[in-house]
Amino acid sequence: MNFWSLYSHGFARIAACTGHTVIADPQANAESVLRLAGRCADEGVAVAVFPELGLTGYSIEDLLLQDALLDQVEAALRTIVTGSAELLPVLVVGAPLRHRHRIYNCAVLVHRGRILGVVPKSYPPTYREFYERRQIADGHDERGGTIRVAGAEVPFGVDLLFAAEDVPGLVLHTEICEDMWVPVPPSAEAALAGATVLVNLSGSPITVGRAEDRKLLCRSASSRCLAAYVYAAAGLGESTTDLSWDGQTMIYENGVLLAETDRFPLGDQYAVADVDLDLLRQERHRMGTFDDNRRAHAARTGDFRTVSFELDPPLTDLGLRRRVERFPFVPADPERLALDCYEAYNIQVAGLQQRLAAIGGPKVVIGVSGGLDSTHALIVAARAMDRAGRPRGDILAFTLPGFATSDHTKDNAHKLMRALGVTAAELDITPTARLMLKEIGHPFASGEPVYDVTFENVQAGLRTDYLFRLANQRGGIVLGTGDLSELALGWSTYGVGDQMSHYNVNSGVPKTFIQHLIRWVINSGQFDEETGGILAAILDTEISPELVPGEEMQSTESKIGPYALHDFTLFQVLRYGFRPSKIAFLAWHAWHDAKSGAWPPNFPEAKRVAYDLREIRHWLEVFCRRFFAFSQFKRSAMPNGPKVSAGGSLSPRGDWRAPSDGNAEVWLRDLARFDFDSAAADR
Repeated sequence: MNFWSLYSHGFARIAACTGHTVIADPQANAESVLRLAGRCADEGVAVAVFPELGLTGYSIEDLLLQDALLDQVEAALRTIVTGSAELLPVLVVGAPLRHRHRIYNCAVLVHRGRILGVVPKSYPPTYREFYERRQIADGHDERGGTIRVAGAEVPFGVDLLFAAEDVPGLVLHTEICEDMWVPVPPSAEAALAGATVLVNLSGSPITVGRAEDRKLLCRSASSRCLAAYVYAAAGLGESTTDLSWDGQTMIYENGVLLAETDRFPLGDQYAVADVDLDLLRQERHRMGTFDDNRRAHAARTGDFRTVSFELDPPLTDLGLRRRVERFPFVPADPERLALDCYEAYNIQVAGLQQRLAAIGGPKVVIGVSGGLDSTHALIVAARAMDRAGRPRGDILAFTLPGFATSDHTKDNAHKLMRALGVTAAELDITPTARLMLKEIGHPFASGEPVYDVTFENVQAGLRTDYLFRLANQRGGIVLGTGDLSELALGWSTYGVGDQMSHYNVNSGVPKTFIQHLIRWVINSGQFDEETGGILAAILDTEISPELVPGEEMQSTESKIGPYALHDFTLFQVLRYGFRPSKIAFLAWHAWHDAKSGAWPPNFPEAKRVAYDLREIRHWLEVFCRRFFAFSQFKRSAMPNGPKVSAGGSLSPRGDWRAPSDGNAEVWLRDLARFDFDSAAADR
């Protein structure tokens, strides 16, 4: 497989098309379909969806009953069938067709020179401006049948699924316009039966507010059905005798808008997006109630028919037509980020407030280093006390300097504690650390500059040990400060160390999100101006455990890798269960060019970096080894703390349950499937 092909990584490129309809001229409209289909084929599109009754125009009323027109529809379909022979996409085309004693409003699916099947509209409307039942038959009970069209006998009915045998997970279902607006749409049953890409051919004249209603329904359908929903409405060329048309097209995936076009276009237009079929499959695996719902409706969903076809997609580099967030835990949209910060902060505050109330209102004991994590935990605790009507003096905050603690971070810690009005103290751990290192026979005690894991963990363990004993002595609980990213990587000292606390408000917050939470706290005026200034200074501090002495500050990221990449991987693993090779593909598209795509608001320019494929692959391997093979035992014994992100948590009582003695072999083998050196050389 080609690493750079989207079809190698579980995606399918989908298009929602609208053009200039010529009223009652099927041949002209067929040529328009093929023109757009050719452009879609050039872009590697697997499925191209066109508007309702696109071969004749939706707005022709009783002309739908004219034999001359209907004869031309058959001829136009033959033109499309012939013209599709060398084209990649499945073409979903709207046409009126004669069947038995009636006319049906149909979606005709054409691929590589043959008609795969025909799906009638289930619910033609007859209310307000709509009068379809005058000409069109109701198709909701058409199941198990066939229809003769364009010289071929093909499957006909609302019970049809169209599955690509060579693109796993690409299963199409078609409904038409009004079918989406009824309480139980045909697409809902089809999704339960296995459809992943739900398409809607629509006429839908435009009135004020209707476009937003359509978006609401499409988003809802894609979210409830754990599917992609593809919508294409009629536009230019339809009759404006009493109505107008806007040519709205859009593609949603699992409740997320992937692509849309401008409305009221002057000519051909199409929205294109790469739908993640793996994501949809994984969502259905995780959400067991989805299949429970299928079983409850098995009488209807069990008899769907499947029409198989070979797509033969190009396994070349087509790019990736979807937005991939650099920081999946941190939306780049300012309004969305502000809302996420508001909710996350208050989840943490409310969680701590409830825990303190439930256990008799103890004091809070916290170690404050002057770094991001402990700073954020401290301002969460301060707000929890405010909400509970308790004095901030009930927060017992300690800075615990060790061998490598810098004056800068220690000063920031003291300034913040004073500004917040908590009970502050300093407890130097170095004398006790020297004694312990001496008693265990560590070389450092003899004057040797040995700064190994033991040297680091003696300090980390003593800090936590002191905090627990202080909590015993002063009637408090130890508030944890370690974050979700550190839990994922096992970047903590186990047991009597920063892995342990009585309650951890940060355990559901990834490292890349904490800076934005603190920035939101500043900008939303949660505390006074002095406190805001101190918080801003802390934001500019390098992430460091400050455990190893030396002139150069010890950098966490230089040792275990960029948290930006690790959080990217963590989200894809935890939320979707993606393969490492797919994560590498996504990460490259998100991170290879610092100048492209959106960055979160106020993200420092100096930190807007790029990563090449070799770096991405290297740190992916580090993540897999640490996450799957090393650090689970620490998570299996982690303290309580609230889930914050929809991306998931690592609590063994919540989102993530895994054996402490696992291994990373299958994930490493997946990375080995691709020659990353050759792929990197291509770039």
